[in-house]
Amino acid sequence: MSTDTLEFLSAVAGLPEQVDLAHAAAAAIAPGSFPDAGNINNIVVCGMGGSGIAGDVLVASSSGELRVPVIVSKQIRTPGFVGPDSLVFAMSYSGETAETLSMAAGARDAGAQLVCVSRGGSLATLAADAGALHISCPDGYLPRAALGALVVPVFVTLFRMGLLPSAHASLESSVVQLRARRDACVPSVEGVANVAREVARKIGRTIPLIYGGGALGGVAAYRWKCDVNENAKAPAYFAQYPELDHNEICAWGQHGDVTRQLISLIEVRHSFEHAELGRRFTFTREIIEEAVHQVISVAAAGESRLAQLLDLMYLGDWVSCYMALDNDVDPGPIEAIERLKGHLAGA
Repeated sequence: MSTDTLEFLSAVAGLPEQVDLAHAAAAAIAPGSFPDAGNINNIVVCGMGGSGIAGDVLVASSSGELRVPVIVSKQIRTPGFVGPDSLVFAMSYSGETAETLSMAAGARDAGAQLVCVSRGGSLATLAADAGALHISCPDGYLPRAALGALVVPVFVTLFRMGLLPSAHASLESSVVQLRARRDACVPSVEGVANVAREVARKIGRTIPLIYGGGALGGVAAYRWKCDVNENAKAPAYFAQYPELDHNEICAWGQHGDVTRQLISLIEVRHSFEHAELGRRFTFTREIIEEAVHQVISVAAAGESRLAQLLDLMYLGDWVSCYMALDNDVDPGPIEAIERLKGHLAGA
């Protein structure tokens, strides 16, 4: 195995405890600190990368229960509809993400009810100046390894506001499932089938294309794609049923001799899929499998939608780390992003 200079695997292994601690910390916030739910007509989650995915998790796991629409904004400008009837979450682990700071400032200026989540930084200062709630994240994580610290405050806030009654139970069931998944994926396990390591070995040097079903599967597939990009430093792509059956399914006709050598199709499945999606997985696979190197299917476990989504995402974390280490790649550093930030800062 290659060197893990930032002890990234240890951070990944600590996700169940991170979720548990974040749950307890957010639950201890004084009741009067949370916004009033009475006039909320929409929820907006603003953030980029590993911070912004908290909004995707909320939409995929909870939109069927929330009585107001949720929009995830990964932009620079604040959406024009944001106003006093909006609940806006500004998510930035570092507290310094330029796009998020811009959207948070726009939400403040529009009179929205603002909740900021970060470890401090300029976002915490903005929240203090605006009289908005700031929920602190623990220090010492890479943003993509701080999923629990970022996701949990959103769910606890909505629970405490009375907008998402299932959140508490869903978080508790998620911790149980994350611990089970971690215990089956850590490198030290002997004599136990390690799904993450096996999937990484099967992928090898091929390019993973991850297909997920519905909103939940789509977010899990997107997280897998980002994990492979950032941790394994390798290309990966994703798509979501049923949308991919209206376009991407047509892409496998002309270059099968090439894609058959390059592409591994990864199916991420869960038990909350609409019955129609199962049929689409089956028939689409039959149509395209001759044009890919292999088809690998993985399945979520867990009691709630949130638990199964986090379980699939967590499995992707582990798979990408094994892909990195199997190819002598350090999973922690993200040099390309740091170089880009340097260019932008000097522009």
